[in-house]
Amino acid sequence: MKRALLAWAAIGALYGSAGAGELDGVKLPDEIRIDSRTLVLNGMGLREATILKVDVYVAGLYLEAKSSDPEVVLRPGQAKRLVMRFVRAVPRRDLVKAWDDGFDRSAGAALPALRDRIATLQTWTSDMPNGGTLSLTYLPDAGTSVEIQGTAKGTIPGDDFAQALFRIWLGPSPPNPGLKDGLLGRS
Repeated sequence: MKRALLAWAAIGALYGSAGAGELDGVKLPDEIRIDSRTLVLNGMGLREATILKVDVYVAGLYLEAKSSDPEVVLRPGQAKRLVMRFVRAVPRRDLVKAWDDGFDRSAGAALPALRDRIATLQTWTSDMPNGGTLSLTYLPDAGTSVEIQGTAKGTIPGDDFAQALFRIWLGPSPPNPGLKDGLLGRS
């Protein structure tokens, strides 16, 4: 009996470690299921802040079909999820400022129409501990669901919101170029 349990544990360890992306000590599965959809890990990137390049989080981008073209990824009609695993604690005020800066860079002329929905996202934002997780999941015709530390906060409607949100990382002015390249599977 003990030998059988050890064999099953070894098999579980083998399959548990196979099929996962890893960056900076953070592992993410190669695929996830959302509703009836299977999303694949497109790429992973590291968010670095300040001129000192302080590591903040590792992000993984999941798509229905892999793509290195940001314009393809940003189009509505395809489910996508961005998972951020924080590698340092970040206070809520810094995250709220990051949302403001990101939407200012990514939304362009659509920013005024998004303000109320951005405010909703900010009210859901909380302090993120080292090891904390924030997930943003866009489903066509449903909107963008926000999950913080495994707790669903709600869904923000609109393809326009989702497009501006994901453009924060995949648009022409990402937080840092290496992050964008990693998410697009280019590094």
